Amino acid sequence: MKSIETFDCVVIGGGPAGCSAATILAGHGHRVLVLERERFPRYHVGESLIPFTYPSLDRLGLVPLMRQSGFVKKYSVQFVAPSGRASQPFYFYERYDRETIAQTWQVLRSEFDQILMNRARDAGADVREEHKVVELLRENGKYVGVVATDRDGERHEFRAPVTIDASGRDAVVATRNAWRRGDPKLNKVAVWTYYEGSQRDSGVDEGQTTVAFIPDKGWFWHIPQHNDRVSVGVVADGKYLTRDGLKDPKAIFEREIPSNKWIQDRLSTGRCTGEYWLTAEYTFRSEYCADDGLVLVGDAYGFLDPVFSSGLMLALKSGVAGADAVHQALKAGDCSAARFQDYAGMMHRSIENMRKLVYAFYDPKVSFRSVTDRFPEMNAALTDCLSGDMEKDYSALHRALSEWTDVPDDLPFGHPRPEPAGVAVAVDSKG
Repeated sequence: MKSIETFDCVVIGGGPAGCSAATILAGHGHRVLVLERERFPRYHVGESLIPFTYPSLDRLGLVPLMRQSGFVKKYSVQFVAPSGRASQPFYFYERYDRETIAQTWQVLRSEFDQILMNRARDAGADVREEHKVVELLRENGKYVGVVATDRDGERHEFRAPVTIDASGRDAVVATRNAWRRGDPKLNKVAVWTYYEGSQRDSGVDEGQTTVAFIPDKGWFWHIPQHNDRVSVGVVADGKYLTRDGLKDPKAIFEREIPSNKWIQDRLSTGRCTGEYWLTAEYTFRSEYCADDGLVLVGDAYGFLDPVFSSGLMLALKSGVAGADAVHQALKAGDCSAARFQDYAGMMHRSIENMRKLVYAFYDPKVSFRSVTDRFPEMNAALTDCLSGDMEKDYSALHRALSEWTDVPDDLPFGHPRPEPAGVAVAVDSKG
């Protein structure tokens, strides 16, 4: 072992959740270490912010910087039928304050994530890139830190009363502890790429997210970015996308383009500028969100189907809320799993509320327009939840949805571990 260092908190992962948590904790005066296995800037998918990302951006002090950035402003979302018929865009400012909640952004993740990492450093966090966590340290049933290797392969031990797992979909803790739990129905496949020169709207509609339907409740996303770049991907059941034995991501993507005339028209003037990416069965939840000396945030806690672009909002929200919970635990000198019950409840409510709408979206019997036509009083609740105001009591909305679909029960996952685990856990290069 080359060295042993001590901190108040060690954060695994320097993405949005990890750097948000580090910024908040450093702001509280704690000594925080962030270990990121890659060198930034680096590529990442997931580019769209929804309205209620604003409170986290504001808390992190990033709103002025975002307003000065070149990121495309996003004021609306629209849905498009396979025929190409587009809905009237929903403008967030019709319900929310135009200067705050209602104006958000479409971001290039390499740039956005670098902004968040720089903010963590500016706040006082010690951020070390190209450091890969290879071991989780536990003593007497409590997590007490990690072992990581640097770019030269040297091993370093970092100790802290609490560790935050913000390792993204690699989900270091959930994977190695066998805590990953899939969703019964949301086992979709996504294939995506990037275009330049494709058609986009002008003015206030330039940055709108478009969800364009294909048969069998699949859909394209179309997310305009700056520098004439568009993120575009298709999501559907794996059996549908790979029918007739098709496996190549480019071939899958190109076969689906004619399935929606709007997408076909938009991409017809552009050209693909990069590789084609594929990911499968990505919706999951960690069975536990905390253990003694340990908290999970962001995608390491769970990942939800991206149809409503909730990922970045949840990453920032969980990073901020998780850090506040850790701060209180450190102040109390008690970082046991039970200290994180309130954080767990907030995350559980948020994800379950959005998950119920995702289920409804994929049910062919459901049309949100039909729901609000029959129950106009549900329009505000539906809008709020889809915009990311996800902690409210939406039981009335769920009852309305039950007229068309079976609203799923909450998954029994994501709470603090009720009792300490047994032995130390080693992790591989996924850290």
